[in-house]
Amino acid sequence: MSKIKPSKGAPYARIMGVGGYRPVRVVPNEVILETIDSSDEWIRSRSGIATRHWASPEETVAAMSVEAAGKAIADAGITPEQIDAVVVSTVSHFKQTPAIATEIADRIGAGRPAAFDISAACAGFVYGLTLAKGMIVEGSAGHVLVIGVERLSDLTDLEDRATAFLFGDGAGAVVVGPAQEPMIGATVWGSEGDKSDTIRQTVPWDDFHAGATKAGATEAGSGEKFPAITQEGQAVFRWAVFEMAKVAQQALDAAGITPDDLDVFIPHQANMRIIDSMVKTLKLPESVTVARDVETTGNTSAASIPLAMERILATGQAKSGDTALVIGFGAGLVYAATVVTLP
Repeated sequence: MSKIKPSKGAPYARIMGVGGYRPVRVVPNEVILETIDSSDEWIRSRSGIATRHWASPEETVAAMSVEAAGKAIADAGITPEQIDAVVVSTVSHFKQTPAIATEIADRIGAGRPAAFDISAACAGFVYGLTLAKGMIVEGSAGHVLVIGVERLSDLTDLEDRATAFLFGDGAGAVVVGPAQEPMIGATVWGSEGDKSDTIRQTVPWDDFHAGATKAGATEAGSGEKFPAITQEGQAVFRWAVFEMAKVAQQALDAAGITPDDLDVFIPHQANMRIIDSMVKTLKLPESVTVARDVETTGNTSAASIPLAMERILATGQAKSGDTALVIGFGAGLVYAATVVTLP
């Protein structure tokens, strides 16, 4: 018989507050067209994107996260000292160690919380949300700060006609805390590693640095490109539309609700065509508000869901207490979906 006493956490968990940060610089499609042979009409028809935000040197992964975190903590009505864990999802923090979460925790004045990064690409925010829920219910944390943050402009090949227009920068954050009723549903998540090459980094970091040393890539005219994100667009589109609609339906089933019970749909902001196709496949009623933040923010990977959530609440398109389906999917191929009550 075990001598370990059972942990005592909250019965359930909920999102208490949300915050977002978008870099000051707004980049229209015209800027992208300076380096690729395309048109504004083509970009909009393929992606729905009109503008995106690109970070300045001062708008680092940590700086953007601190701004978003501060708003989420204030929105939750707590103090930074009450944060017991900081979970950061990002693929654009370029130090292997230490985790950027530790720096963020210190800069917001959180004291000595658990702090770690996760790498789950565009599904990373929902992964972090799921981990936070587990901490609250298990009892190892009273309040968890979950951040999705990216500087994808650093990983964009502006000469790649297939991806140059897709990516943007920004940070979104939520505070997860205790609840007396279910307000974050069961997560349906997984991966399809056999398809991992469909979204990938062009050059591994070790190959890039080795090449830089041998070929003098730090010198002007070396010809070596910084690693960037590339993808097989059609394969990703088909997977997202058909397979992720199934996952979204499974999340609804796990929560015990139907599309008619939904108020809001907040998918990863990858592409407007993907979003519209998922809405059609899921047969969502016209009464469901659909987040389409991708039009002015672009694809911000791990940051896209919390940024879209923050905007849809700030603009009054959704309200506190609404039931929302969220789903993230991306490189790996990884995915995660759940149903939440909006803060």
